Amino acid sequence: MKYQSTRGRAPILGFEETVLAGLARDGGLYVPTELPHLDAGTLADLRGRSYEDVALRVMLPFTDLDETRLGDMIEAAYAGFGHAARAPLVQIDADQWLLELFHGPTLAFKDFAMQFIGQVFQDAMKRRGDRLTIVGATSGDTGSAAIEAFRGLDNVECFILLPEGRVSEVQRRQMTTPTEPNVHAIAVDGDFDDCQALVKAMFNDHAFRDRVNLTAVNSINWARVLAQSVYYVSSAVALGAPERSVSYTVPTGNFGDIFAGDLARRMGVPIDRLVIATNRNDILHRTMETGEHRKEGVAPTISPSMDIQVSSNFERALFRAYDEDGNAVAQLMEELSSEGGFSISQGAMGALREVYRSGCASEEETAATIRSIYARTGEVLCPHTAVGVKVATEHRGETPMVTLATAHPAKFPDAVEAATGSRPALPPRMADLFERPERITTVPNALDALKTLIEETLF
Repeated sequence: MKYQSTRGRAPILGFEETVLAGLARDGGLYVPTELPHLDAGTLADLRGRSYEDVALRVMLPFTDLDETRLGDMIEAAYAGFGHAARAPLVQIDADQWLLELFHGPTLAFKDFAMQFIGQVFQDAMKRRGDRLTIVGATSGDTGSAAIEAFRGLDNVECFILLPEGRVSEVQRRQMTTPTEPNVHAIAVDGDFDDCQALVKAMFNDHAFRDRVNLTAVNSINWARVLAQSVYYVSSAVALGAPERSVSYTVPTGNFGDIFAGDLARRMGVPIDRLVIATNRNDILHRTMETGEHRKEGVAPTISPSMDIQVSSNFERALFRAYDEDGNAVAQLMEELSSEGGFSISQGAMGALREVYRSGCASEEETAATIRSIYARTGEVLCPHTAVGVKVATEHRGETPMVTLATAHPAKFPDAVEAATGSRPALPPRMADLFERPERITTVPNALDALKTLIEETLF
């Protein structure tokens, strides 16, 4: 399998090189040049198999790894999950389901991809005798998942940028309490988009990038999308695929999780609808409604992992919508950077609307959904999942609707308690989280200051 940049001006790479590169040297995101197909017989055969078996079958054609080695990585990646099914389905209404993605070590869906990437990086660096510097931006869950995946690894130094004061206390402490010296939580004076812009600027400084052997673990890394596509396959076959279609609603921030659903769809999984669910920071919903993709600033919400205006993986969707025209995508991304937005052509909007629908939830609607689902079913939703359930209810049709439950409610206890009157408890393995000492460095929203900090730490 080979991978090309969405901007068309970077070398074609193999799987390992793509994962280690993270971001293409032309600023684009890597996508495969072709896709394997999961035919009806293959999908039927996956029914009832372990999550690890499904992951091996889905991911193997995208890699340049032998089956045994990839299988060992997958087994190691998911060994620490707290549920035997890894991603269990829970029914909350007639043909309405939750896909619980919070049974990993940091209680969020990011663990499915990050634990796998950690195994890929460790395997590659041991064979190469080299060392990697990881820099990532987080709106909450990516950072804790990355630090958990890379803490203590001998040949990886990990720096995670978080927007100061804009993540939940549980999310922050998951990043600041690990004691291993190779992981670093960096608080930036700004919002998530500022953090993400700093990461992209570091990658576009090729001299710095090469000097520190930089790679990315944000959802811009192709391995993140690939690993997340697996739970669409596993849940679809559990609900009757290939004989029955399934729809999904996805709480959406950086667009990687829902793009993984489109990847599964294009491989042959019978997915009827993919619904983008946003909070009040609704740039993606506005885009789908109007064809205009324009930033309007970020407002803090009770679902902070979705407080984003620059959804990086949307570039991958645009690349497909523009018939893989890298020059057109590069022009749009330049307009986003210089003018704060762009207009999508009529043809490209038609292509996007063939795949995606959208909706949004206000703060009041999010809290009301947490409250009503708890009263009616006893299920406790995190605010992000509640955004998804609210939007999913508006898009139900003839097929089962699955909402991705992206985080454990205990990661957002204040919002959940305000809605239900009951404070969700952390799992026993995290019961002492608030007693552990924190370690964090604060930097201004300035590229030079951040690069200096990283180089001083490394050298």
